[in-house]
Amino acid sequence: MTEEAAFRDGDLPDDLTAAEAGMWQAFRNGSVYDLRSGDGVVDDPHGGHPWGPERTVRARIVCWLLLDGPPALAGRVSSLKLTGVQIAGVLDLAGGAVVPYVELTGCRFEQEVLLPEAHFTTVRLVDCSVPRLEAARVHTEGDLHLPRCRFHGGVRLTDAHIGTDLLLSQAVVHRDRNGRSIAADGMTVGQDLTAELLESYGELSLRSAKVGVSLSLRGARLAGPAARPALNAPQLTVERSLYLTPAGVGNPLLSGVTPARGTRIQPFESRGGVRLDDGRFGDAVDLERARFALGDDQELSLRRVQTPELRFLGERPQRGRVVLSGARIVNLVDRADSWPGAGRLHMGGFAYENLVPQGPFPLTERLDWVAAATAEYNPEPYERLAAVLRAAGEDEDAREVLLAKQRRRRETLPLAAKSWGYVQDWTVAYGYRPGRAAVWMAVLWAAGTLAFARASHPPVNPDGHPEWNPALFALDLLLPVIDLGQVGQWQLRGIWQWLSAAMILLGWILATTVAAGATRLLRRG
Repeated sequence: MTEEAAFRDGDLPDDLTAAEAGMWQAFRNGSVYDLRSGDGVVDDPHGGHPWGPERTVRARIVCWLLLDGPPALAGRVSSLKLTGVQIAGVLDLAGGAVVPYVELTGCRFEQEVLLPEAHFTTVRLVDCSVPRLEAARVHTEGDLHLPRCRFHGGVRLTDAHIGTDLLLSQAVVHRDRNGRSIAADGMTVGQDLTAELLESYGELSLRSAKVGVSLSLRGARLAGPAARPALNAPQLTVERSLYLTPAGVGNPLLSGVTPARGTRIQPFESRGGVRLDDGRFGDAVDLERARFALGDDQELSLRRVQTPELRFLGERPQRGRVVLSGARIVNLVDRADSWPGAGRLHMGGFAYENLVPQGPFPLTERLDWVAAATAEYNPEPYERLAAVLRAAGEDEDAREVLLAKQRRRRETLPLAAKSWGYVQDWTVAYGYRPGRAAVWMAVLWAAGTLAFARASHPPVNPDGHPEWNPALFALDLLLPVIDLGQVGQWQLRGIWQWLSAAMILLGWILATTVAAGATRLLRRG
């Protein structure tokens, strides 16, 4: 019988080491092949204790098993389940079709793992030490699990297709030669991408990636390289929610579980920019208690993001910029102390329909929020806020916002227009406080009545004139257009003539400012 025929019958090849022979038999049996010593320090795949030949198998033999392995024993399903094993050489499965189930736990790889364009059912590497994972365009029908693994030279999943879940929780990933920790541009994940408590020391790139359910970076710590963002994910599509929120340290890796009382909480933290431009999120973007340590030239950028709910509830960035230009949100859930200060917030074209503040957020602080986003006068943020308040039934607050807009605009006008603006503000608050006009009118009417009661007032026509009435005379002066039949009947001279002219002028000022304000209110009503 030839060696090839013997292999097909399940016999062991002649050149296998003892460790490899054991792995071969475990593969046929579908059982776990465990080479741990029982000493936690020695068995730590990330530690410095050497593993000898008794725990080492060649990568070539592993590839042989996965691509063209022996038949399973009767009543068994062949699978590769290794624990505490060291794999020597480059594990190269590029372009291969791997049918058996693969699960490696607590293993060491001496060299990089090459999986580009390979096809798998399910692959699980748990708590393994891997120099680098190269898996561009890899395709799995089921899960790709990489929890608690440490990748010393990065992970590449560009254009990968993961059939169900991608798990990166508690993984530690260092940058590659290009400064990226995880390069997953164009990747598609059928269900959840869970990377809770991930440590990323390089750019995490998810450009144009698609996630079928939710993307969780709860408790993750991202550290971007110089001049590059920590999270670079423009055009990211997530069918449900993106979570940049806290996680409970020590909890089981169950996404979304509320940490038990007393559990230490680790917030999401990004030391470097975050770019989510043009993202589409089906349910929400949640930034609860997130920390963004930005440089002066770095951004938390959500340009043109679309989502039903943005939960802007993180810690206030001390440096850098927050950019929401062009974003479209239904519910903006926020806190007053989460937003950056003047000059570091940009909201041009930012559209939201409802405000849901968490904690006190008085109108004065909301106006400061708008002012912080408009280093130069821009009416749009004021008008958006007023429209949202009016839709919520807060008409008085909406008028205050529009009044603040006029006052902000006034500062950009020439001196003459600015002076007229102050007059409009002092008299009727640009028409947004019409009750003030009635007060001014009453004051002027009373003052005019008292003054004209002492005025010399010879009649124009001695033979036919009404009885002198200083109250009606003052009111006739103040009311433009309306004629009460008093002004044209009496002759005033000297200071009384000047006083009557002033009364007429003030009446027109009050009337025109009220009319202008009413026009604005009707136009926006």
